[in-house]
Amino acid sequence: MIMLPAKTILANGRAFLFNASRISQSSCSAGHVHGPNCGCPQQRNFSCLVQAGHEHGPNCGCQRRAFTTGASTAAPAVSHAPTGKVENWSGGWGVSAAGEPLKPWGVPLGELLPDQVDIQPTHNGVCHTDIHMQGNDWGITTFPFIPGHEVVGVVRAIGSQVKNLKVGQRVGAGWMLNSCRRCTSCLKGEENICHKGYEGTIIGNNGGFQAVMRMPSDFVFSIPDAIDSASAAPLLCAGVTVYAPLKRYMVRPGMKVGIFGIGGLGHLGVQFANAMGGVVTAFDIDPSKKDEAKSLGAAKFVAWSKNGAAENMGSQDLIINCASGNVKTEDLMKMVTNDGTVVQIGIPGGNPVLAVPLTDLVFGQKKVVGSIVGGRFDMMGMFEVAAAKNVRPMIEVVPGSQVNEAFARVQSGKARYRVVLDMLAENSPVLTTVAPK
Repeated sequence: MIMLPAKTILANGRAFLFNASRISQSSCSAGHVHGPNCGCPQQRNFSCLVQAGHEHGPNCGCQRRAFTTGASTAAPAVSHAPTGKVENWSGGWGVSAAGEPLKPWGVPLGELLPDQVDIQPTHNGVCHTDIHMQGNDWGITTFPFIPGHEVVGVVRAIGSQVKNLKVGQRVGAGWMLNSCRRCTSCLKGEENICHKGYEGTIIGNNGGFQAVMRMPSDFVFSIPDAIDSASAAPLLCAGVTVYAPLKRYMVRPGMKVGIFGIGGLGHLGVQFANAMGGVVTAFDIDPSKKDEAKSLGAAKFVAWSKNGAAENMGSQDLIINCASGNVKTEDLMKMVTNDGTVVQIGIPGGNPVLAVPLTDLVFGQKKVVGSIVGGRFDMMGMFEVAAAKNVRPMIEVVPGSQVNEAFARVQSGKARYRVVLDMLAENSPVLTTVAPK
């Protein structure tokens, strides 16, 4: 990944960001020798010369050198028309170190592999995970870093072996990029618990905050016609995250399902649980969410208090805990009936530990389980239910140029309930989708 000093130019009515220092003639001059500092388009093909004392920087000459562009916006965006052309250069919003604001970058794509597709993102959901990764809060971020794992766009190009997608098709990509495809979990469509560990879209890879996103076609999903692109984006992470455990643990119609925490995850949990035949109770510390929760499908709303567990003891067959705060597992277990299940999908900060009362667990035959996103089979099922039952996220759509403001709004907890970046909106930058010449 390379961040480039750039200038904005117009080509065929499109605005692009190009690296001014690397625009060269179509053929190299006599005697030209390619190398890490040669200045021609082939320069990006030279990897770092690992030498003693080498440090990455604006003039280091290696493939991972990083620059800020000095520009936060470009000319107004116009239509991203898919061409079928394979690009080897993209542009995106990223950071080179934890704590930095997102800035425009240039990104080398390399060769399009036979099983890969290029997607031109039109919409990106903003998830708390993007913010955690930007700040390296979990210690797993690889810099430079481009966020984005709730991505909706149009297929721009396909590899030679891709049969399930076509150029111009509207598609989405979520939290997972790949898996081993061979373990028993993967063979069941549960790639999210791949025995060898799945590959994350933004863990060591570039996410969707860019002009061209490249990934294996098997983890790219067709978007139902009934769902608009802005609404589809949050479903690719938040939607499948709540749908998967509901599908797994709602084993009969009419089950009493408690959704704990009515936020970005929980407001979708209420809708899916209702759509799938559950009798839903919404739990939240904010009593002002009552009418909203009921309009989304909750039969009952409970304003959570310190006496909430005692007042609702044994009232639920299943609880999905979507809260980002640290809620006592003991209290959640009290609220499920014998043989009931508590599912933890929210992950509070600070490496919390579950304290499970064994007496209640054993004598009540209760279950406390975790759930992480969902596999490909879950994703397809989620979209079928969302399309058929009109499950939609409540969203705030902002231009892609306001990405840093969007991050701040999500981090402040003021978003109601998901923020979606419109990458083609007026005043959103169009970053380079072609290699410098």
